[in-house]
Amino acid sequence: MKTVRSAVLAALCLLALRAEAGEVRVAVAANFAAPMKEIAAMFQADTGHTVQASFGSTGKFYAQIRNGAPYDVFLAADDETPRRLGSEGYAEAASEFTYAQGTLVLWSRNPGTVDARGEVLKGRFGKLAIANPRLAPYGRAAQEALQKLGLWDAVQNRLVMGENIGQTLQFVATGAADLGFVALSQTLKDGKPAGGSSSVVPQALYAPIRQDAVVLAKPQDKAAADAFVAYLKGKKAHGVIRSYGYALP
Repeated sequence: MKTVRSAVLAALCLLALRAEAGEVRVAVAANFAAPMKEIAAMFQADTGHTVQASFGSTGKFYAQIRNGAPYDVFLAADDETPRRLGSEGYAEAASEFTYAQGTLVLWSRNPGTVDARGEVLKGRFGKLAIANPRLAPYGRAAQEALQKLGLWDAVQNRLVMGENIGQTLQFVATGAADLGFVALSQTLKDGKPAGGSSSVVPQALYAPIRQDAVVLAKPQDKAAADAFVAYLKGKKAHGVIRSYGYALP
């Protein structure tokens, strides 16, 4: 009898959640696409709110938000862009927080191409993919690392640039580039390397990639936006974020 009563109460609670459910529109940096899809599914199941997620480069989202794009929450690939949006009045500055810290890796789809120390960069290879440093923080980190290694000038005629880190991964995954600098999260599956060969870029070679989230000004559904941000700070979301190789502050 107790089991039946509990099931009925759970169903009633779920119906109540559904009745109050809203929608949150989230602009998400491309490197965070895979964990975002998992977190959104859990959030929807737990709260009844729905999530409309768009993925792209942080630089393009910045321009779109300034031009009135209809997003409620922004998950950037850096901490500078949300801060700038807050200071310019396009976001709630007080809501900004770091949801993940990213890691840069040199990756090839072919096993044995990238050695553990990344010495392949000093040898012979065809094309090297990086995200556009003007639009994507992971691209800026790649440029910074290559400059500190003294290789930036040497690789200029072999560079192919993705509009964002998602397109950069595609260049390498499809063979358009032999290797490329991508996010560690993009090369993992269930917390383990998904294939190919890779080398984690030493943190000393680039500034920390602190990825901040912020609620944008005048969200369509303030309650749903706040609920999503609270969920992103919770244990369930943190478990997903860690499983993709991100650090947490």
